[in-house]
Amino acid sequence: MPGVKDARVNFGASKITIVGKRLSPAEIDRLGAFDDIRVAQGDVDEPRFWTRNRQVRMTALSLVFLLAAFLSQGLKAPDALTIGLFLLAMVVGGRETARKGFPSLLKLQFDMNSLMSVAVTGAVAIGYWEEAAVVAFLFGVSESLQAYTVARARRSLKSLIEWAPREAAVLRDGEERILPVEEVVVGDIMRVKPGEKLAMDGVVIAGRSAVNQAAITGESVPVPVEPESRVYAGSINGDGALEVRVTKRAEDTTLSRIIALVEEAQEQRAPSQAFVDRFAKYYTPAIMLLALGMALIPPLMFRAPWISSLYDALALLIVACPCALVVSTPVAVVSAIGNAAGRGVLIKGGLHLENMGALKAIAFDKTGTLTRGEPVVTGIIPLGEVSEREALAIAAAMEARSEHPLARAIVRYAREKRALSLEARDFEAKPGLGARAVVEGKAYWIGSPRLFEEMGAPMEGVWPVLENLQGRGRTAVLLGDSREVIALFALADAVRDSAKQAISQLKGIGVEKTVMLTGDHAATARTVAEAVGVDEYRAELLPEDKVEAVKGLRNTHRRIGMVGDGINDAPAMAVATTGIAMGGAGTDTALETADIVLMADDLSKLPFTVRLSRAALRIIKQNIAFSLITKFAAVYLVFPGWLTLWLAIFADMGAALLVTLNSLRLIRIRP
Repeated sequence: MPGVKDARVNFGASKITIVGKRLSPAEIDRLGAFDDIRVAQGDVDEPRFWTRNRQVRMTALSLVFLLAAFLSQGLKAPDALTIGLFLLAMVVGGRETARKGFPSLLKLQFDMNSLMSVAVTGAVAIGYWEEAAVVAFLFGVSESLQAYTVARARRSLKSLIEWAPREAAVLRDGEERILPVEEVVVGDIMRVKPGEKLAMDGVVIAGRSAVNQAAITGESVPVPVEPESRVYAGSINGDGALEVRVTKRAEDTTLSRIIALVEEAQEQRAPSQAFVDRFAKYYTPAIMLLALGMALIPPLMFRAPWISSLYDALALLIVACPCALVVSTPVAVVSAIGNAAGRGVLIKGGLHLENMGALKAIAFDKTGTLTRGEPVVTGIIPLGEVSEREALAIAAAMEARSEHPLARAIVRYAREKRALSLEARDFEAKPGLGARAVVEGKAYWIGSPRLFEEMGAPMEGVWPVLENLQGRGRTAVLLGDSREVIALFALADAVRDSAKQAISQLKGIGVEKTVMLTGDHAATARTVAEAVGVDEYRAELLPEDKVEAVKGLRNTHRRIGMVGDGINDAPAMAVATTGIAMGGAGTDTALETADIVLMADDLSKLPFTVRLSRAALRIIKQNIAFSLITKFAAVYLVFPGWLTLWLAIFADMGAALLVTLNSLRLIRIRP
């Protein structure tokens, strides 16, 4: 059409993407390049699969004619009527197959439809009306069932697409307006009532609530939000009203990005599928030649009856049809990727799905992956006459003026312990060392041991305590004045609650080695490694050292995964077999760089992903093996003349249906 630059169909996602000028409704109605495509203006109630699929309707009509033909045969009706009904059943049931099959034959592209078209036409040519009609009908049933099961596998992605609202309540010119999400711009203020879904990504500017982010992260436990908290389209607001400043356009929201990436993933071919495609490319023409030989050689060389030779050749064509082989991989891949997406795990294609299932070792970054990435106070050690509670109050008053992560941890701890609220004056920061301030009329210093060394404060009684803390993987913050240190604050990056369990489960399902890679010093690394149970740790690594470590592990274990935050660990993730990013809901970089993204900061999804990937690998191998074995067994039955057209079509349809149902088992795998 004029103005259309490109059109691409993604069959895995049932989606057409058109690049070009914006089309008017009249032009959209004329899109006729593909059957049954209608572009709906707004939301519509989609009919059930069985009523909207033309293949199903035609197959049902074929069954009516087929039953009428058998009834006519049983009542001894004229042969012309019976044959006519069988032909009607064949034409109606086999119309779609012939429409695809004969053009393929003319182009010398041999596929399932061309094989079936030749088989049905041949059966009619030798007068086997019943068999021709039954073959056409049963192949239509097989196609309908396969279409239904593939549609069911796609349903998890469809539920994601339908999850986000299409309209948002936005404040414009001092009044609230209901606008389509396409008209909402970055910077708009969106109002979200209790119980409503968020239509856009944004930052809370007013209100407090708990938000269910299951559609994004797979985590059903509501997340508390307050001003400055990030929220995502598709999340469900709890019992508090919120005002949210929009930060992304509708097409750029995290949910939209997830949907687009999953659609692309379903379109990509897995290695197993590439093997099947290569096999079918040579297998199908070979079967055509073998069938031609079976039809011609016995009558011409051994004077066998033409009819029986043609019949055996047609049976071979039907039973050797690679239906089961062709659907063995894509349905499994779509089922697994859809299941994972619904549980907060984004797998970017069949290649990564298969690689994940084959991992022998997994390396982890420490900060933000095995640990929370934010320090917490683990203890206070008073060294002078000041009590623990007084020291905490003084430190919190000083650190309230600082933005340093250690300072925020001390202030947060003071709030939890409800320490005294004091006021700090004359605050002065010493970059890289600490700070000075006056509290209750007295000057205090807070910071690193180096700060007090430079001031000349006596440290003889402090060093043993410091060495003990550092030996246990703690960071020390000192509080005092120029004459003495009055208290030490011990801080540590808290280990994630799910980390130890995730490592244990990975070992339980057969991951041979788990390694922690960190730039932190050895004492802290050892403490975290022991807490989570990894097999090995490597400390004080620069980013390039992590890359070399991953390369070394890949040399010894061949397939290795690297789990990181998607930003600092991007180089190491790139050289691993599979890069796995944590917390993709919060970072665009993680969505772009990793092969697999855990949308929440939840390591418990990692063992689930490995199990799902291994199950997918196992089911794909089962499907391929079963398809090949049944085909070769049936082909063997042709030569003694034991294979009938009836048995051939039942064997072909049964194999295709079984591998499809086997693939759908992947939808049922749970964390």
